[in-house]
Amino acid sequence: MKSIFKVSLLAATVMLAVGCQKEEEPKQEVAPAAEQVQAENAITFKTEDDKAAYAIGASFANYLAQSIEKPKEIGIDLKKELVLQGIEDVFTDKAALNEDEIRMALEGLDKRVAETMQKQVAEKAAASKKAGEDFRAEFAKQDGVKTTDSGLMYQVLTAADGEKPKETDTVEVHYKGTLTDGTQFDSSYDRGQTATFPLNRVIPGWTEGVQLMPVGSKFKFVIPPELAYGEQDTPSIPANSTLVFEVELIGIDNSDQAAQ
Repeated sequence: MKSIFKVSLLAATVMLAVGCQKEEEPKQEVAPAAEQVQAENAITFKTEDDKAAYAIGASFANYLAQSIEKPKEIGIDLKKELVLQGIEDVFTDKAALNEDEIRMALEGLDKRVAETMQKQVAEKAAASKKAGEDFRAEFAKQDGVKTTDSGLMYQVLTAADGEKPKETDTVEVHYKGTLTDGTQFDSSYDRGQTATFPLNRVIPGWTEGVQLMPVGSKFKFVIPPELAYGEQDTPSIPANSTLVFEVELIGIDNSDQAAQ
């Protein structure tokens, strides 16, 4: 894993130039308009090189700020004043850590970040799994709910007598997908157009479930994680999530099979 916080010499130089203001310097109270004028006139760029140098500094400052703030999301507190102190100490030959100690500290940080993130992912996955199990147990009690041998659960919302698709067919559907807490992660309704795809190229729960649907019907599917995305973790769908879909089967395109 690459270090999330490695300060290059250039970055250190930049931060020292644009970020190190002594805390003992008194701050003056100024009116907003005057403060804006001061900010605009604080630096005069005499050449394009000066402007480019400042831009590099601003870019590195943003990078370093993100490098400091990101670990806070997982409970690791990197104090800005110590980051700036480290930069200043290096440039005044007063570094409190030698190169080996710096390397070990950064490797230790990487390790703590990785372990903390892995722990949080595991806890989130366990919570998602438990929430899914509880949801499926309650859903099973509703009228008309059926469960297949694979564990797929479904409920007919709108019945129809149309043709049912085969696994090799391409289907046209309208659908909405949510997590068990009702959080929506996808919807063809919101996009204002149906979705068309080969039935054998989607998650197993869809491949199996849509084959149960006559054209014109609407089903509700509750798909356990092993028939969905399993342990894969994404920003919108946590690992081990049970997924809930409402699906309308609009049509079947089996022209390829008919032509053979």
